[in-house]
Amino acid sequence: MDIRKIKKLIELVQESDIAELEIKEGEESVRICRHSPVPMQAGAQAYLAPASSVAAAIAEPNCHTRTSKQYDDVDSHKLLSPMVGTLYLTEKHTDKPWCLLGQQVKQGDIVCVIEAMTMMNSIAADKSGTITAILVEDGEQIDFAQPILVIE
Repeated sequence: MDIRKIKKLIELVQESDIAELEIKEGEESVRICRHSPVPMQAGAQAYLAPASSVAAAIAEPNCHTRTSKQYDDVDSHKLLSPMVGTLYLTEKHTDKPWCLLGQQVKQGDIVCVIEAMTMMNSIAADKSGTITAILVEDGEQIDFAQPILVIE
């Protein structure tokens, strides 16, 4: 799908009361979401970006024991989302968590999956250490550069 068409669709969604729009052309599709289950700053909106244009270099936890504590500590290493999409902390077929609070991870370990444009994108830890906080919920819509977890 042409990027100009995607930009036009984004503008149309912004100008309307539509919360979500999904368009399919042949084997390609794009989904634009205007809302997010997490509080957003005024004027911020969530858009689904093509997975091929974003590097999957950020990790995310998959766990039943999470903390929702906000980490404003500048010394904490936060894993940020490389894309917009639906975040999964557990494997769909086994319900096994990708990672747990307090778990040791190595750089490159898969810690979550983000579904974008019907493609599942594995997200790997970008640092070795211990997961000290999981800042998202399984199945949550996630924005670009949104903190996913804290690795110390």
